[in-house]
Amino acid sequence: MENSNKIEYKSLGRRKSSTARVTIKPGKGNFIINKRKSKDYLMSNILIQEALQPLEITKTIGTFDINVNVRGGGLSGQAGAIRLGIARALIKSSPDYRPSLKIKGMLTRDARKKERKKPGLRKARRARQFSKR
Repeated sequence: MENSNKIEYKSLGRRKSSTARVTIKPGKGNFIINKRKSKDYLMSNILIQEALQPLEITKTIGTFDINVNVRGGGLSGQAGAIRLGIARALIKSSPDYRPSLKIKGMLTRDARKKERKKPGLRKARRARQFSKR
């Protein structure tokens, strides 16, 4: 019993401006985000499914307890960050998962970020309304 508590795999996932610190350990499939149940935090089943995609691919749903500390960005970005963190932690637990996760693109950091605002424009590319007359 004491040995199983000591085994845990930590990793980091990022997307947009979100950062997720993920810890997985062998367990019954509990999924906790910022000390709350995943359903209470992410609220949308689609976002929870997105976050748990690496477990579906490796067929390990219900075998790991997942504890996540996530901050920054919105819920969609946070779900993406959690997904990358879980995938990286699974590889630490067993390198055999790497090929199947890599094929599905779970190990690639999504580098898309919000483009910076340029001077003279309203947003990154949105110009002021033009009136000919």
